[in-house]
Amino acid sequence: MKRIGILTSGGDAPGMNACIRAAVRTALANDLVIVGIRRGYTGLIGADTIPLDRAAIRNTIHLGGTILETSRNPDFYTREGRLRAAAAIEWMDLDGVVLIGGEGTFHGASLLAADADTAPLIGVPGSIDNDVYGTDYCIGFDTAANCAVEAIDRIRDTARSHERLFFIEVMGRTAGFLALESGVAGGAEELVIPEEEASVARMSEHIREGFSIGKKSAIVVVAEGKTPGVSFQIARDIKKRLNVDSRVVVLGHLQRGGPPTLRDRVLGSALGVAAVEALLDGRSGCMVGEIRGDLACTPLEETWQKKKPLNETLRRIFAILSG
Repeated sequence: MKRIGILTSGGDAPGMNACIRAAVRTALANDLVIVGIRRGYTGLIGADTIPLDRAAIRNTIHLGGTILETSRNPDFYTREGRLRAAAAIEWMDLDGVVLIGGEGTFHGASLLAADADTAPLIGVPGSIDNDVYGTDYCIGFDTAANCAVEAIDRIRDTARSHERLFFIEVMGRTAGFLALESGVAGGAEELVIPEEEASVARMSEHIREGFSIGKKSAIVVVAEGKTPGVSFQIARDIKKRLNVDSRVVVLGHLQRGGPPTLRDRVLGSALGVAAVEALLDGRSGCMVGEIRGDLACTPLEETWQKKKPLNETLRRIFAILSG
């Protein structure tokens, strides 16, 4: 192995640059040439690369987003597009590729490996939704969760001052990890997540009980689900039942930006090193992750075929603490 590539695909996540930096330094320490592939799978199909050396990744560990840029390319979900990517990997003379992204990224990589005899592929989980099977935490999740908690803390001040009910919508299209952890940390009264059917009647009664014992305000954390903005409908339905003043705050892409937390910098660094070492060890078709504090490799197919479960202990804790 002499020359490898690295790309970021799908949604950006704080800590991706720490991962890129670690992969570059690990490659150079092992006398490998490493190139960055710009704009994810779009750049892979087009063989759009930039050289990566120590100067290229200097002073990047604290930056949010991704210095390699990213995209979602529908062409990659066609066999023709994947064959073009395989040809580009061969043309770029790459002996391995590190792919930083989420479920969609690894689904595409699995299809690429099935369609063509390409260079070894190693995945690294980067997703603020934290929904990738095979790792306890994805790069970017901790930063996004801290952003959500800070927003909850700030909004609670206003909610208490005006005696209002607030609905705070966080990201999480298919999984409630972000809503659950930020809800526990922010002391929310109610939670709406994709893993459970939302009951307006039950939530309304719980909030009513809280007001009856002296609460002056309440916070409901809502995962956006498949319909961003769903909080507005839930807020209208609950307002009809309770007749209380309420407001909705949709955090949206605020959760993706900004400097990564210590945890995301450390996780990104550890997984960046692990990814390059996995290539050097002859591994392919797997994702490096962290499970119970230890590094682990999971087949790429499992990362998107298997559903990552929510932490049941945290769900039980939330039910107790929100009472």
